[in-house]
Amino acid sequence: MSDDEPTFDRHMIEALVCPLSQGPLTYDAEKQELVSKAAKLAFPIRGGIPVMLIDEARKLDG
Repeated sequence: MSDDEPTFDRHMIEALVCPLSQGPLTYDAEKQELVSKAAKLAFPIRGGIPVMLIDEARKLDG
């Protein structure tokens, strides 16, 4: 990640929930995603902004 790229504010995660399960999210810094274990979805973070759309989420295995 370059110095010019916005970073995700980890405090924001406290205010966000999964749009599908309404459950908590965990932050995966390596993949730049917010993960919902309950819904088995990973929501991308683009330009420091979480994209909380189910259609944009990556399905997790198992």
